[in-house]
This record gives sequence, structure tokens and C-alpha cells, in this order.
Amino acid sequence: MTRSELRSTAWRRLFEDVYVCACVPDTHLTRAIAAAGTLLPGAVVSGRSAAVLWGLDVAGDRDDVELTVPPGARVTAARGVRVRRRSLAPDAVTRRDGVRVTTPVATAVDLAAGEPVVDEAVVLVDRVVGRGLTTLAEVRAAASAATGPGSRHARRVVALADGLAGSPQETRLRLLFRRSSLPRPVAQHVVRDDAGFVARVDFGWPELRVAVEYEGRWHGERQQVARDRRRLNRLTAAGWTVVFVTAEDLAEPVQLLARVGAALAAAR
Repeated sequence: MTRSELRSTAWRRLFEDVYVCACVPDTHLTRAIAAAGTLLPGAVVSGRSAAVLWGLDVAGDRDDVELTVPPGARVTAARGVRVRRRSLAPDAVTRRDGVRVTTPVATAVDLAAGEPVVDEAVVLVDRVVGRGLTTLAEVRAAASAATGPGSRHARRVVALADGLAGSPQETRLRLLFRRSSLPRPVAQHVVRDDAGFVARVDFGWPELRVAVEYEGRWHGERQQVARDRRRLNRLTAAGWTVVFVTAEDLAEPVQLLARVGAALAAAR
């Protein structure tokens, strides 16, 4: 094609000399595939960009694409691409969407090592494991064997992950409970009564029949409201007290913990 044709509205420029049909969504996924497949052939998509290839929305469309190349590799700097130079074990790399990418296990360890805020790093690891891409045992084993910058931080992070959270907010809530003086709840506890299964609650203290649910679970399409209310009624009938938590509650952790503590004390 000529440069004049590429300047038409039918094409969109992604990187230097790399264009895509204007009909293709301009997403981080598109840019990561283009960067590893055309801009720097042979590079490995890694970090948050690898997580995007594995189906997790952890990078914005305009965030830099992260690629990994071997030490000493000669690459030309490109706007919108961040290149890491390091050696990757053969079993840490696979292919997806036609390009080389770090495996889910290696991606989880990268995320744990690269996010400086511990709670947010745990959120990322929980999301990888919770998606069913790998197991927590595999991630912990890989983190234990990791060396280099961030490896100690990664081990601390994966030790705090449990891979059970249904949302990032549930991970943040679990970590808040962990740091508090409250007895630790059971995550994703299954409640049963004489008739059988009642519900799976985000966090439960079975001996006290107290549950904490992140409020997002109870909001959805209109047709779900009746089912949610039946679920709540069955929990109540089974003798359970349910404490609902919102994003606003998480922003005021002292008051939130006091409210949960009061519910536990009343149940005793």
C-alpha cells in the first residue's frame, strides 16, 4: 500500500509504520498484538499487557504496551511501548492470539512483582487465579523460585492472595479483615439448611451465622432482584445476619470494622 492510502480514514496508525483497519477497535489488546507481532517480531508480551491477552481488563487502552526481549537485544524505541530486557525461561512463554506471551503463572508473578502497592498487587493475583487461568499453588511455587528485582515483594504478595474473590473489592475487603482484630472469616462460605444449599456468601463466620456481602453482588438487572431477595430471605430464615458493604464503606474502614464487629458481638 502507498503512504497516501494509509493516510485515508480507512486506516488507523498504531505505531511507526504499523497500521490497522479503522474497523478494528483501538484497544490495548489490539496494540499489544500489533506491537509483538509486527513492530517487534519475536518479543514477548508481558506484565499487564499479558494479563489483557489472557482476558483481564487491567490496562487502559492508552497505557503503554509492555514487551520483554532478551538482554542485549537491539530494539528501536517506540512511543507507546515499554521494553524490558531480561531472560525468560522457556516454560514461562507460550502463544496466544498469534503472538508470544508470558504464561498465566509467569504473568501473575510479574504482576505481583511490578505493582508496588501490596493490596493492589494481591488484587491482580487474585484476578488471575480467580479467572481459572492457573492455580495459587503454581503461582506460589513460581514466586518462590523467582529471582531478581521485585521477587521478594512478589513472594509477600502471593502469600496474601487466595484466588477466591469474585471481584477486586472482595479482595480489598478480605485484606482489611486480615489486618483487623476481628476473627478471620471464611471466604466464599457455603450456607446450607435442612433443605440443602442456601447461598454462597462472600465472607462468613459460620459459628455465629454472620455473613458479609459486598453490595455489588446484590445489584444487577431488574429480573435478578426477586431472586436476590429470595436468597436473602432464605439466609435470614436460616438464622443468618447479613452485613452489606459498599464502596463507600470501604473508604471508611474504621466505621466498617466497627459495624461488622457489632454484628459479631450481637450474634454471640
